[in-house]
Amino acid sequence: MPPRFREPALNALVRTVLSQHTSDANSDRAFEQLRRRFPRWDMVESATDAAVASAIRTAGLSNVKASRIRAMLAELHRRHGRPTLAPLARMRDVDAMEALLRLPGVGPKTAACVLLFGLGRDVFPVDTHIHRLCRRLGLVPPHATAERTQELMAGLVPRGRAHELHINLIRHGRRVCRARRPRCAECVLSPMCPSSVSTERDGVERLARGHGRRGAAYRRTSQR
Repeated sequence: MPPRFREPALNALVRTVLSQHTSDANSDRAFEQLRRRFPRWDMVESATDAAVASAIRTAGLSNVKASRIRAMLAELHRRHGRPTLAPLARMRDVDAMEALLRLPGVGPKTAACVLLFGLGRDVFPVDTHIHRLCRRLGLVPPHATAERTQELMAGLVPRGRAHELHINLIRHGRRVCRARRPRCAECVLSPMCPSSVSTERDGVERLARGHGRRGAAYRRTSQR
């Protein structure tokens, strides 16, 4: 694993909003452009939606995201006298989560990302890729919502492993267990995955041919 990335909690909040429904490259570029144009968060708050949307256009849905970011900053200013999430550092996880969920437009995944990446808390966010993997692996019911999946996974993730598991599952979901045409033949988790036979185009025969190799690979990986 690479060293854990940490940044100010308010940066993590805005980054998470920008990352919705776009690529990491696009959202990172939008964040950099936003910070260049508005070096302080109070400048973003006092700007117009149109000006902020122009700065973050590469993230997509810029009008919606601009309005949401400015509404969050305004609420934080109302609470703390300036746009800041610094008070969260003194709160318990459950209280910090509740404080974030009271911000306009913030849901459980966004709040958990702020706690994980901005405050270094051992909290497990569930994004689209993780939600898909958890259902395919049978870790949660097949029709569980993303919010319910996050609730259930909180009790399954080993202590101290939330960051590592979050990053690895996202990587696995992007590269192997993709939404369309998942690459089950290359998946080290296929021996334990109840969805692998139904999603593998070549069916049981191909799965059986590779089962021994994939099973051995999974055992080696799990023992590291």
